[in-house]
Order: sequence, then structure tokens, then C-alpha cells
Amino acid sequence: MYDYIIIGAGIVGLATSKAIYDQYPNASVLLLEKEEEVAAHQTGHNSGVIHSGIYYRPGSLKARLAASGNQSMKDFCDKQQIPYDECGKVIVATSEEEIPVMNQLYDRGMKNGLAVRRLDQKELTDIEPYTQGVGALKVPSASIVNFTTVAKELASLHQQQGGDLQLSTEVCAIKEKNHSIWVDTNEGSFEGKVLINCAGLQSDRIARLSGYYMDVKIVPFRGEYYKLKPESRYLVKNLVYPVPNPEFPFLGVHFTRMINGEVEAGPNAVPGLKREGYLKKDISVRDTTEVLTYEGFRKIARQYFKIGLGELARSFSKQKFVKSLQTLIPEIEADDLTPAPAGVRAQALSNDGKLIDDFIIIRGKRSLHVCNAPSPAATASLEIGKEIVRQLEHR
Repeated sequence: MYDYIIIGAGIVGLATSKAIYDQYPNASVLLLEKEEEVAAHQTGHNSGVIHSGIYYRPGSLKARLAASGNQSMKDFCDKQQIPYDECGKVIVATSEEEIPVMNQLYDRGMKNGLAVRRLDQKELTDIEPYTQGVGALKVPSASIVNFTTVAKELASLHQQQGGDLQLSTEVCAIKEKNHSIWVDTNEGSFEGKVLINCAGLQSDRIARLSGYYMDVKIVPFRGEYYKLKPESRYLVKNLVYPVPNPEFPFLGVHFTRMINGEVEAGPNAVPGLKREGYLKKDISVRDTTEVLTYEGFRKIARQYFKIGLGELARSFSKQKFVKSLQTLIPEIEADDLTPAPAGVRAQALSNDGKLIDDFIIIRGKRSLHVCNAPSPAATASLEIGKEIVRQLEHR
């Protein structure tokens, strides 16, 4: 009998284990992970940005946990001697039409307690010499780290504190009873007092296995990247983002210097045909059928049809991808870029066709389900773990 069973050994599940042991040092915690290693999906395909929280609605769980998570992640890295770089981010308006949206972001950042600064063209050029813009915001707290390194350190701490970690262990069934909860897997059955679902791309399915049906479904969006060749990295100093399109729920293609010195360019956002499919050819009949027959997806596809076609075009045309990057850095050419690994975002979509913006945490009788934790979940992971423990204390 375990006190807690956590499903999913990505950074959120691992951070939840840390939060439990910080609060209850003598607890028994079992982490179940269906892959052969921790951080195999969203965490391991993350560009490594420790976000500031500027994009998120003031008062939302995302805004609160991202802002506090930015600092707690850095504190953790300091303590565990994990390298990170507080390099800052610029959010660039490339036309006068984008200035009002940029100003709204500034106001949002101030409401979220961030030290945001407006930049004119000269100040932007001083920071990012090759970036073109009529104005920009500087967000000093944005940073970079390797989240896989963080996750592995959290896994090590989990085991040092006496926690069990079962890899290659896939959940098949869940039985929630009055005084305990049973989890059946391909490696046997486990009993616990409380179940915590941090399964990311599979979180809605785990919730349904537990008997909880929601009006949302996880829809995978594949984010495709290029990276700058070593001889072209001089074009980007740190983090360069566009002012996001208010009519589209993603941030747009941007440039990210990573902790290893590489520079990523992207992503575009296209619906994935497999929840854990990182290549264009990766297709799951089950996953694709679920998406295409889901009324919420059909509604959002109609709403963003034109923008979605543009994203698909960039997926299959490097030249179109390059053209979108040139809006920020005109000197970028196709020869500067080489393909980089893609990521898959686990995005919750409601039945009425709305992409869920905030984190979702569903409380069951003896379970708790984190059912929408895309970016900035890695940034906020330590704070999400604390929030989970707080909610469990008040169930």
C-alpha cells in the first residue's frame, strides 16, 4: 500500500513527488512511467525556456504558477548545480499594427508582477542586432535550461528519498474504492491511498480509466522546428519572439538560444496524427479517429481554417517557413537552417471548440488529475507540484 501513486514521470509528475516529500518526508510514493526513461515526451522535447508568465491572463493558475515557478526553478537549479542562463527575452512588434497588442502584453506583464521594459528600435538593435522591429518588450526573467537534466535530477531525488520508480510500466485499468485505489499495469497491480494523474498526452484517458469523464479531450499539436547552423548562430543572441497573433492560440515562430548553444527556430503548429508522434509519417488510427470525430476539433478547424492552412503550408515548405522567420530577422536564409526534432503539445480542447488556456486539475474521490499542462508547465512544474499537494490537503 503506497500513500501516493503518480502516473507519469515527466517533469510535472517528478516535481509532484518532490512536493510530497517536502511536505511529508515519511510518505511512500510510487511513480509509474510507461516509457523506458523519464522525461520521454513533452519534457524531453522542450526547447528549454524558463518562461516569465507574461502571456497568461492575470489571476489564472498559469499566470500565478509560471511567475512563481520561474524563480523556484532557478532556485532548484542553483541548489542542484544545474546550469541555466537568465538571458532575457525580447517580444518584437514588426509593424505599427502590432503595437496595440504589444502594449496589452506589457500591461498584462505588469499585472503579473514582472519587470517588463519597453524598447525602441535602437534599444532593440543593441540587444538583438539582426532583429527587425518598430518596438519591443524586454522580459529580463526569461531564461534557458535543459529540462531533461532537471527531470533526471528530480528522479534521482525521488529515489534517494525512498520513492519507487517503475519504468516500462503501462497502466491498463484503475479501480477507485472507498479506502484505496488499485492500478493494474502490464507489470502487475499496485494499491495506493491516492492517485495523481500527471500523464500529459494521455492524461484524459487516465482520467476516464478512473471513471471521470470531462467535456475536454487532449488534442496533440506537433510543433516543427529548424535550428541554425553553427556558422549562422550569430544572428540570434538570446530569445526573440514575435507579438502573438490574438486570433491564433499559439505564440508564432520564434528564435530560442538553448543552453547548449544551439539556436532553434520555430515552431509551426499542426494537428498531430498520433499523440506521441514526432515525425510527419507517425500515424495512429485510434488517435487520428478520436481527433477527426471530435466535435470540438471540427469547430476549431472551421474557426482557424485559413490560419491552419498557413501552418500546414509551412510544415511542407521550408521556403514558407523561412519567410515567416524573415519577418523577425530579414537576413535568415534557407541555407542557414537544418531540420530539428519536433515536439508534441498536449492541448486540451473543449466540446465547444475552445482551446483551454489555463491548467486544469480535476479532483476525484481518491484521485487528482492534471488534464491540461502544456507550456509553461515545465517552468511551473515545482509550483504545480505544490498546488497538487495543497489541493490534496483540502479534499
